[in-house]
Amino acid sequence: MNESIQDNNYMINDLGAKHEEYFAGTVTQVENDKNFAVFTCDNHVALRVEAINQHTIRFRFATSAGFGRDFSYAIAPDRLQENVKLKVKELHDHYRLTTKELICTITKKGLRSRIVDKSGQVLLEDEKGFHWQDHKDYGGEIVKMSKHARPREFYYGLGDKAENMNLRGKRFENWGADTYGYTKGSDPLYKNINFFMGLHNRQAYGVFFDNTFRSFFDFGSERTEITSFWAQGGVMDYYFIYGPTLTEVVQKYTLLTGTPELPPLWSLGYHQCKWSYYPESVVNDIAKGFRDRQIPCDALYLDIDYMEGFRCFTWSKNYFPEPKRMVQELKEDGFKTVVIIDPGIKIDPDYEVFQQGIENDYFCRRADGPLYKGTVWPGLCHFPDFTRPDVREWWTGLFEGLMETGIAGVWNDMNEPAVFEIGTFPNDVRHSFDGEPCSHRKAHNIYGMQMARATYEGVKKFVHPNRPFTITRSGYAGVQRYASAWTGDNIASWDHLWLANIQCQRLSISGISFVGSDIGGFIETPDGELYIRWLQLGIFHPFCRTHSSGDHGDQEPWSFGEPYTSLARQFIELRYQLLPYIYTTFWQYATHGTPMLRPLALLDQNDPECYYRMAEFCMGDHVLVCPITQPGVDGRIMYLPQGEWYDFWTDKLETGKQEVWADAPLNRVPMFIRAGAVLPLYPVQQYVGQIEAPEVSLHVYYSENSCQSVLYEDGGEGYGYAEGNYLHKTFFTATSFTTFSVSQKREGKGSDNYSMYHVVIHGLPAPTATVVVDEQEIPFETVPESNLLLVKVPAAFELLSLHSEPKTSV
Repeated sequence: MNESIQDNNYMINDLGAKHEEYFAGTVTQVENDKNFAVFTCDNHVALRVEAINQHTIRFRFATSAGFGRDFSYAIAPDRLQENVKLKVKELHDHYRLTTKELICTITKKGLRSRIVDKSGQVLLEDEKGFHWQDHKDYGGEIVKMSKHARPREFYYGLGDKAENMNLRGKRFENWGADTYGYTKGSDPLYKNINFFMGLHNRQAYGVFFDNTFRSFFDFGSERTEITSFWAQGGVMDYYFIYGPTLTEVVQKYTLLTGTPELPPLWSLGYHQCKWSYYPESVVNDIAKGFRDRQIPCDALYLDIDYMEGFRCFTWSKNYFPEPKRMVQELKEDGFKTVVIIDPGIKIDPDYEVFQQGIENDYFCRRADGPLYKGTVWPGLCHFPDFTRPDVREWWTGLFEGLMETGIAGVWNDMNEPAVFEIGTFPNDVRHSFDGEPCSHRKAHNIYGMQMARATYEGVKKFVHPNRPFTITRSGYAGVQRYASAWTGDNIASWDHLWLANIQCQRLSISGISFVGSDIGGFIETPDGELYIRWLQLGIFHPFCRTHSSGDHGDQEPWSFGEPYTSLARQFIELRYQLLPYIYTTFWQYATHGTPMLRPLALLDQNDPECYYRMAEFCMGDHVLVCPITQPGVDGRIMYLPQGEWYDFWTDKLETGKQEVWADAPLNRVPMFIRAGAVLPLYPVQQYVGQIEAPEVSLHVYYSENSCQSVLYEDGGEGYGYAEGNYLHKTFFTATSFTTFSVSQKREGKGSDNYSMYHVVIHGLPAPTATVVVDEQEIPFETVPESNLLLVKVPAAFELLSLHSEPKTSV
């Protein structure tokens, strides 16, 4: 646990004080109804076991006074409720609970659980199980759970921890913190995601500990064969989620805590940000810099200096005297404007937002009554209690003026919440917690999420009929329903480039896929090589933004001179070509909970080599990337998972389950496409919407094995898709003797914005004699000295067949 020595029912903390631990007694009463069972012990400890579905079981403990209110900020309110039966059978010393997929035993003494699959393989087993300790300083209880950790069990998840991918042997804390300039091993960081996965004997499960107090996770750090998690208050309430694959675990967890709506397509373009772009002339120069240099960009950001004295929801009269005109002119040139909003409201009697907060008592108070005061950018501030519905509604309404100005998105920062000098709110600050008043000890970890929620609702309301775009620095499990995220105030260093890769993968498999890092680093200034290598990673992150501190020099794509400007243009253009693929991958995330960034362990958990790999990852189903994270190198060794893979740059075909050398001079990033895949690409645009109906090129990669690919299309803006105005296209590739075929299945009521596909076939092993589309032979082209075949086919084609020339016998 948190302490170093344990002795039966006692533990000794770091100060040498002995505190008694308590355990469940012996079961005296059982209640069973449909999908749940309640076990009550002779010492009044109770356990409620609920089958959420056939793969997910919830364990909720109570120590004395009953279970209390069943409330969670994390669980998606609109999640699909499944009709599931939990069967309970009493045996000699335990109870046996079963769903169609799982068997769970609960001991009569101590309420210890053991979960196995249908074949009897142990998935997760209590060691001490649930136990607790009275909190001597604050009252309530420190609730704890310990499980057995098997040899060669791997652990993943927990959000943006600055550590290796596998968490085994480490201990972590979740208590959102403003960690400016963090390094590898820094903990805690900004986000509080109490979800982890275990992988053992090629079977995967997940655990979500739904507790908002300061919480801890130990994966064999203190005791090698024990995994434990605990919190400084609240209740022991956790979900066990069975895969059996890691991808399925992530999907089920993400659907449990909620998926985001589809974002506006422009939000997946390239974004440019700095602390700070001001006055208006500087913003206009940046915009002109992109368009003059033909470097694509969709969004420009305004940091805190756009405000009047850092007062939220205001504009500086000196820097931006006519914001609506400026934002409109930027829009006409293809730029969306995104502004920052922090939680601190300046104490100023002449400031309308402050006046409203005071008049309606919207701000947080100390335990003995006075309003809490904390210093952030505007000076002394009060802070809204976002755990109150009426405060969230008020905050939502404050966005009307900003959105009427033409703002397209809002960026929430400093919402851990961060306070200068002391770090965050004192523990005695009070919160409503949606009807269950509490101290900041309980509300801290969800404060940023509830701010993001209120911001999202405001942007959504006033940007309608367009789609909202919001960003948050802090959050709790489920925050993905309201905002995208980034990894915070990183450093312009090669170590932080390495960290950005790991953190974004980890966040993606922790339910938060719409994520990126500050490309190039926020603190200090990269050289041209580091910036380009970081950009090569960032274009594969769903949120793609360069952001830097104004104190450390310029960090626009042209700031480093040639050849770096041309290289930056090349890779940002590649991002724009990949947009239909990235948008489709986001649709998979929003619809099925499938993570957009997938570490190798998710690609093949039957291959132990994949368990250790951290650099390589897949964006979506078919694009494998391995960024360069060291200076002065022109390539690297990387591991290809099972299957066959084409080098994107050379079309060289490589076989998986082996290490390969990937050439990567500065104008390349190691990038491979799965054999059999159909990769949709756009033409290069300077911004989303510059080409009214961009045609899609289908790059098809030959394989002897069948493969399935998806392309999802809608308007990229608005909500027509909710009424069926979309196209969900599935492509199937197959090979039979001398024929290679691509078929298309289409769903949805949408219509194509283009009449033809440009199809490029890669890797054909023999010359093609004829190409047939829907039983009609059509002309085709081949590229000399390559194995590329080019053909144009109707967008609504059903079957494209390529027949190779018959082999001549000797």
